[in-house]
Amino acid sequence: MIDAVGLAQALIRADSVTPARGAVFDVVEAALVPLGFAVERFVEGDAPDGPVENLLATRPGPGRQLAFAGHLDVVPAGEGWDGSPWSGEIRGGLLHGRGAVDMKGAVAAFAAAAATTPGALCLIITGDEEGPATYGTPRLIARMAERGIAPDLCVVGEPTSVARLGDMVKIGRRGSVNIWIEVPGRQGHVAYPHLADNPIPRLIAALSAVEAIVLDHGNAWFQPSNIEITDLSVGNTATNVIPARAAARLSIRFNDEHTGASLVERIEAVVRGHAPDAILRAKVSGEAFLTPPGALSTLVGEAIRDVTGLTPELSTTGGTSDARFLSRLCPTVEFGLVNATMHRSDEAVAIEDLHALTAIYGAIISRACR
Repeated sequence: MIDAVGLAQALIRADSVTPARGAVFDVVEAALVPLGFAVERFVEGDAPDGPVENLLATRPGPGRQLAFAGHLDVVPAGEGWDGSPWSGEIRGGLLHGRGAVDMKGAVAAFAAAAATTPGALCLIITGDEEGPATYGTPRLIARMAERGIAPDLCVVGEPTSVARLGDMVKIGRRGSVNIWIEVPGRQGHVAYPHLADNPIPRLIAALSAVEAIVLDHGNAWFQPSNIEITDLSVGNTATNVIPARAAARLSIRFNDEHTGASLVERIEAVVRGHAPDAILRAKVSGEAFLTPPGALSTLVGEAIRDVTGLTPELSTTGGTSDARFLSRLCPTVEFGLVNATMHRSDEAVAIEDLHALTAIYGAIISRACR
């Protein structure tokens, strides 16, 4: 038997600001090995995106193999806590601490469910989901391929619930791409503009054209894609100097009507129409994905209804998650705790929700591993 609350406390007390390594993985390994899991831990990567520790745990059993994916790294605690963010203190029926919701609580609940529910399971646990994810879940997927591990279904324990545990399951996510734009010019004195070349007007014209783009109007499962200007900089501290460069950054969240590459190509064409000498650099953090409603979402919904009485909404809202990588392996959905306090000071999860989530995960295991 594993007490989900006690295990969550132990995980919270193991400080694991991203990228995570060490003690927090010791806690998970110590919980899983007595349950019959073969645990493999490995560290990959160098600065600035690493080193990152990952954990891959498998337990044999008849029927289908269910994967549970999660992360042990957390965002920095920040200020404004009523107590230590690493205390794992229980007050008023709530377990407080950084990672209680996102997502050490879900990892603890799944381990507790696995302790009492037989089935072929695979735990895919990374120390780098909150960071760049360069050496996290993608490296775990590569290691799984080397080991011949191919789960049939996957549940990611991200905090998807909104108002009550069980009210929402994520069946997809929008993709994400960031684009950096630099327009070069020629520095000079503002009184002699003919001797200089101001890049700012060209950048402003390009950004105005980008702002006018309507990518789509959404579809049956996704909200409209959106382009946001997230930074604009010149770095000119002088009042009488025309700057030599102007730069901006865009963030695009896009649905499954686009790919990251097609959006980068489209933005580049628009920008070059106003600033032919612009320099563009892009990073696609993840493509949009969708697990169409079907056997997996039905299975998870039935498990939720058995425990909570709720019928969950199937949604694709929110930011990116490691499901963007895992969805390439097998049908993948996300389900976890109420997300109201994630990344906030005094992050906390209701004790009763931890117990209920354990019961739901147990019901999912029972249905999936047949």
